[in-house]
Amino acid sequence: MPTKDMNAAVANTADGAGTALEVQYVSEADGLPGEADFGRWAGAALTGRAVSAGLVIRLVDEAESRELNRRYRGKDRPTNVLSFPFEAPPGVPSEHLGDLVICVPVVRREAREQGKPEAAHWAHLTVHGVLHLLGCDHQDEVEAREMEALETRILAGLGYGDPYA
Repeated sequence: MPTKDMNAAVANTADGAGTALEVQYVSEADGLPGEADFGRWAGAALTGRAVSAGLVIRLVDEAESRELNRRYRGKDRPTNVLSFPFEAPPGVPSEHLGDLVICVPVVRREAREQGKPEAAHWAHLTVHGVLHLLGCDHQDEVEAREMEALETRILAGLGYGDPYA
């Protein structure tokens, strides 16, 4: 079982690239996925899309998610996943892709409401967030269809069903 402290792991994508992954367990919840799970899910999203990358995944409760969502998106409510792409200053080399903030209670509630296994929803939101860090988006209908199709393919490769079915 993961600890509530910050943990680091190295995940390898299917194409052999290394991902420096730090998982921060800030939530007080029990039974959260481990670093290996997040590494596998993030690695699948990165395969063929990034040679190597640094990534932080922070698991939080509703108060922190709500504050970040209000501050950065103008929405005064917790949300399932927030992505914060990293842009290094000019002339400073960095492989850090960015940070994901995932709200534990929202993920669990959505999984129940959608009738899907919690692990499948964790995998989906991790893949979804990593794709955002890579520049994918769903601001219009065409982008949304493309991103959803990509997520579905990645999740199928991990053994999960279509998250949009």
